[in-house]
Amino acid sequence: MGKAEETRFWEHAKELTAQMTLEEKVGMLHGAQLFCTAGVPRLGIPPLKLSDGPMGVRNEIHGDHWEPVGLPDDYVTYLPSNSAVAATWNPQLARETGRVLGEEARGRGKDVILAPGINLKRSPLCGRNFEYMSEDPCLTKNLAVPLIEGIQESDAAACVKHFALNNQETERLQVDVQVNKRALHELYLPSFRACARVSYTMMSAYNRLFGEFCSQSKALLNNLLRRQWRYRGVVISDWGAVHDTQLAAEGGLDIEMSVTDNFDQYYLAQPLCEAVRAGKISESLLDEKVERILVLMQKLHMLDGAERKAGCYDTAAHRAAALDTARESVVLLKNEGGLLPLQKKKLKKLLVIGDNAVRTHAPGGGSAEIKALYEVTPLLGIKAVLGGNTEVRWVSGYCPDAETDQGSTAWQAESLKENAGKTLKSVLASLQKKRQALREEARKLAEEYENVVLVCGLNHRQDTEGGDRSSMELPYEQDRLIAEVLAVNPNAIVVLTGGSPVEMGRWLPQAKAVVWGWYAGMEGGRALAEVLFGDVNPSGKLPETFAKRLQDCPAHSIGEFPGGKTVYYHEGIFVGYRHFDTVSVEPEFCFGHGLSYTTFRYDHLSVQLEEGENSLRAVAVCTVTNTGSCAGKETVQLYVRDPVCSAARPAKELRGFQKLFLAPGETGTVEIPLSAADFSFYDPELQVFVAEPGEFQLLAGSSSRDIRLRESLRTVYRHITAE
Repeated sequence: MGKAEETRFWEHAKELTAQMTLEEKVGMLHGAQLFCTAGVPRLGIPPLKLSDGPMGVRNEIHGDHWEPVGLPDDYVTYLPSNSAVAATWNPQLARETGRVLGEEARGRGKDVILAPGINLKRSPLCGRNFEYMSEDPCLTKNLAVPLIEGIQESDAAACVKHFALNNQETERLQVDVQVNKRALHELYLPSFRACARVSYTMMSAYNRLFGEFCSQSKALLNNLLRRQWRYRGVVISDWGAVHDTQLAAEGGLDIEMSVTDNFDQYYLAQPLCEAVRAGKISESLLDEKVERILVLMQKLHMLDGAERKAGCYDTAAHRAAALDTARESVVLLKNEGGLLPLQKKKLKKLLVIGDNAVRTHAPGGGSAEIKALYEVTPLLGIKAVLGGNTEVRWVSGYCPDAETDQGSTAWQAESLKENAGKTLKSVLASLQKKRQALREEARKLAEEYENVVLVCGLNHRQDTEGGDRSSMELPYEQDRLIAEVLAVNPNAIVVLTGGSPVEMGRWLPQAKAVVWGWYAGMEGGRALAEVLFGDVNPSGKLPETFAKRLQDCPAHSIGEFPGGKTVYYHEGIFVGYRHFDTVSVEPEFCFGHGLSYTTFRYDHLSVQLEEGENSLRAVAVCTVTNTGSCAGKETVQLYVRDPVCSAARPAKELRGFQKLFLAPGETGTVEIPLSAADFSFYDPELQVFVAEPGEFQLLAGSSSRDIRLRESLRTVYRHITAE
């Protein structure tokens, strides 16, 4: 959008606002339904329609209560989770994911899609980690920005969330986050800063920051977001995150949404009208908010009969895009002796073990739940790839605490009926007996079958909104199942599904091949099968560190997760690999790790530096050669190390990456640009980023622990970069 067009939008917004009554203005500032604000029909202003959407557009619910409408035509494309998108390390696939979200939002008549979630992964236990991208701000922002741009190509607005530091679900409605300014500005804000440059809307978080609720924080929304970052988009509260009319009105919030049906009593509804009439709040504040909403509507071509993109949903192209992303999200964690890929032409019989082989994940996870057109499970994917010449047998191997019908509440009635009159002790004993029988069945069959695939991991009882996991252990005694199967069949393939790391130490030394599959959308099972049987060469890389033990994670080693009413981020900037690599704690699998069926050689790292007293630009260049026998994709990761600094610095920090496809024997060139910000740390006293003069080391590698090339550069000047 050009400057002239933007100026015209603001002028028109002011003209419309001047014609509105106080009640009409207020109607635009709060929910008139659970996912809709009020319009002003006499001025041609429509309501603003919103939808949950991190993994697809949510099914229709009633305007005044949370039950689904039950329509036959609100099935959608179920997309890979943000964690899966991040594992691709592919900005183009992130953009395609966003494009599908935007087109389907418009196809379903929505104006704002509540995505993406970009909160940093501070702890592996956060229940919504599957919705978030990474522990690293560089990776997060380089994928979130194109995802947002993809959404907004279709005249739908992205709503980046949750601003800010909503890094846990425990006490999320009230918890007060205390974090030092370096960690705040170096880790937790950069992704939001980058997204604020492109996202039309932003969602304020539930939690407090420095004692103030984020949805009514002048420091966060007015001073930082509006003044320092010059954000002119619309800020929408998380549902039920507002607590005070005056603080919210004066604190930079534009639209209040909530979870109840007393819409006229929301803080920014009738109470706001009364406060304005009483002279407690200036009506000019409301004018500013309404103008921002009207500019948003013009950007989305919602006013004055403008031609607007119609969108579409459930198309073959959308399903193909979901499959492409799912394929590149699969991470090959371990592959001793080249056990994978399995040779499907030689397979006559295959045993598949695990509840996750047949479980669908679309219906769960809280506001991320999806009414999917379909979902290919791992078992269905395996059967589709193998065809009819291979006998495939499935056994569950384990069961959840109560058998569910894929996320509904029907299991509760069944469980009550089945266990009526029994004590808790007898119910648990019965469950243990059942699990033992399932493990024994799986173990015996694993002895008989030469080829075995275990599909285990987490589901949306652990990875879910509203609660955090209690540990990193696999639930349902899956560790015992995996260990017992590997004891009788050392070649069994272990596949894990989940949105966050799990502990694997009880069986990992015995496993030869381990694959991580995420919640990879409607085509996730097909993508997984294609990787297992070599139709697709895996290229996914971990967007977060997989620790050996929970206590190795910095927030847990200091006892500050989930905290109490206040949580202190005493680990500071040392989150994820910044902690593990700096203090030399060995992870199970490091940040950026991911194997391939081919091999890559890195050569000739060089740095081109242009520096003046007030400018610094550099380009790191290296070559990568596919030295194996099959085509593959490699992600070159560039880290910067500052060995001598007046402030504490991590051992290395990701500053750029590039993914490239190479045929066997092919060599490609990687170029990664750098600026002064990539050599900087935040100075809390000066409130700016500072790059001190001196030597810096550039590290190019396949992961944070697999550094292939090193080069140094020396800067002469001290560089200052504003927020």
